Amino acid sequence: MKNKGIVVAFQNLIRWIYLAFFVLISIGPLIWIVMSSFKSNKEILSSAFAMPGSFNFSGYKAALDLAPIFKFYGNSLFIGFVSTTLNIIVVSMAAYILARCCFKGKTILTLLLSSSLLIPTSSLLMPIYIIMTKIGLYDSKTGLIIVYAALGLPASLFIIKSYFQSIPVELEEAAYLDGAGFIRTYFTIVFPIAKSGLATAAILQFLTAWNEFMFALILTKSTNARTLPLALNYFTSQFSFNYTAMFAALAMVIIPSILIYTLLQEQITDSMVAGSIKG
Repeated sequence: MKNKGIVVAFQNLIRWIYLAFFVLISIGPLIWIVMSSFKSNKEILSSAFAMPGSFNFSGYKAALDLAPIFKFYGNSLFIGFVSTTLNIIVVSMAAYILARCCFKGKTILTLLLSSSLLIPTSSLLMPIYIIMTKIGLYDSKTGLIIVYAALGLPASLFIIKSYFQSIPVELEEAAYLDGAGFIRTYFTIVFPIAKSGLATAAILQFLTAWNEFMFALILTKSTNARTLPLALNYFTSQFSFNYTAMFAALAMVIIPSILIYTLLQEQITDSMVAGSIKG
């Protein structure tokens, strides 16, 4: 009995060490960036892992002076919100048809839409660049909105379609018996019920658009259309050796997306689990 207790205690110790290791490598870099943003250059160079002598916000002021970060914030919010809205509206209607209707070629169409998840994003850079240049949407917010909405199509389709399949068909049949048409049934019955699945897809789509870097770099050249992830890359030369400003800018870029996901994590997890169980 004593040996069994020792084994259990040892297993718990290993479990806690394992979890502590992953917590450390997950949040350690973020904590280090935030702490470094309050240090002076001298403190960073002399001891990178030491606590700051005082919490000085001069790094944040310097970052805002060197780079129009609020402009990038506005661009990212606008592009992320509009591309997410467009993605959810278009994909939800397509997902509903694929989930409920039977027609010739449905399986092939679903596979074609889903298979785009397997295409490397980098292979799409040149074709999309050429298309956006030809149609006059290069260096514009409209171009990024269309690209981001299209890039998120496969993931949103998978999530929303699974959730639609979890909704009982009897609810729609009852609506039809009461005289509701196809469009009214979708917008008044199905759409409100599926709000959890739609919210999950919307959150993931927004975070994808918020953090996307490659297409924003290739498809834009001015601050009028550039997004937040480009703030550091575009102004690296201006930060020079001002590491305090660099870490402050990093903190301002990274923390919002982490906060959004943390606040809405339960919503995302519950919706995806519900869809997988019922579907």
